[in-house]
Amino acid sequence: MSESLPWVVYCDGSAMPNPGRMGIGAVITAPDGSRRTLSQATHTTGCNNEAELRALTLALQELRAQGATAVLAYSDNSILVEQLGATQARPIARMAALFDDARALLDSFDQASIRWIPRHRNGEADALARAALGFAPKPAAKATKKKKRR
Repeated sequence: MSESLPWVVYCDGSAMPNPGRMGIGAVITAPDGSRRTLSQATHTTGCNNEAELRALTLALQELRAQGATAVLAYSDNSILVEQLGATQARPIARMAALFDDARALLDSFDQASIRWIPRHRNGEADALARAALGFAPKPAAKATKKKKRR
C-alpha cells in the first residue's frame, strides 16, 4: 500500500464572548498546493474549545467530500489535540459527542494525524474564525525587551 501525500489543515475557532457566539476558520491545502479557506459563524453558542473542534470537523467533512485519503491537521488548542490524539485522555463530558464525531471522521481516512502548533503559527486560521464573527485579526505579538538586572 503506497502512502499518498496528505491534505494539510490549519484550523481555529473563536467564541465571543467566551462562551458565546462561535466562529470557525480553516485553511486547507491540497497535495498539489492549491488552497481553500473556510470561515463561518455557527448558529449555536459555545466555548472556544467547542469552536476549535467544530472548525476541525468542518474541515474534515470538506476533505471527505473532496475524496481525500490522508490528512495532517494542525491546531493551537492543546486540549483538542490531547483529546483526539491520546487514547487515555480524560474525556470532557460536555463535549463528548463532538469529540466522538471528530474521531470518527479522523478514522475514516486511510492516514490521519493531528498535531499541536504554537498560536503564532496559526494566525491565518485564527483570522478566519474571528472574521466570521465580524472581528479583526488579533494584532501581532510585540517583542518584549528583557529588563536589565541592576
